[in-house]
Amino acid sequence: MSEKKDPSVWEGFKTFLMRGNVVDLAVAVVIGAAFTNIVNSVVKGIINPLVGAIGTKNLDHYSSCLSSTCKGDQGIRILWGSVLGATLSFVITAAVVYFLMVLPMAKYLARQEARRKAKEGTQEVIEVTELEVLKEIRDALIAQRGSGPSRQ
Repeated sequence: MSEKKDPSVWEGFKTFLMRGNVVDLAVAVVIGAAFTNIVNSVVKGIINPLVGAIGTKNLDHYSSCLSSTCKGDQGIRILWGSVLGATLSFVITAAVVYFLMVLPMAKYLARQEARRKAKEGTQEVIEVTELEVLKEIRDALIAQRGSGPSRQ
C-alpha cells in the first residue's frame, strides 16, 4: 500500500505566495507606502501654507475646548485640525489615485474591450459573408445541373 502524501505546509505557503494576486497586492502596498510620503509632502508644503494664510500653518493647532479652561494638559480639547488634516490627506490621495491610476486604466480597458468587440464583429461579418458565398456557389451548381443536358 502506498500512502498518499499530503503537501507540506511549506509547499502550500509557496503556492500561496506565487499567486499573481498576492504579488500584485504586495506591490500595491509598497507603492502605496511610497505614495503616502508624496501626499504628506503636498499637504505640508502646499495645503498647510494655504491654510496658514488664514491662520496657523499647522492644522494640529486648530482645536476647541469643551471645558471652562484648556491650559496645557488640563481640560477637554477636541483636535479638529488634526482630523481636517487627515481628511485632506485622504481626499488628495483618493483624487490622485483616481485621476492618475483608476481613470486611465478604465479608459485603457474600455479601449481594449472595444477593439476586441470590433475584431469579433469583423470575424462574424467575414463568416457570414463566406457562408453567403458558399450558398451562392451551391445555388449556382444546382442551377447548372438543372439547365445542362438531360440525363437519360
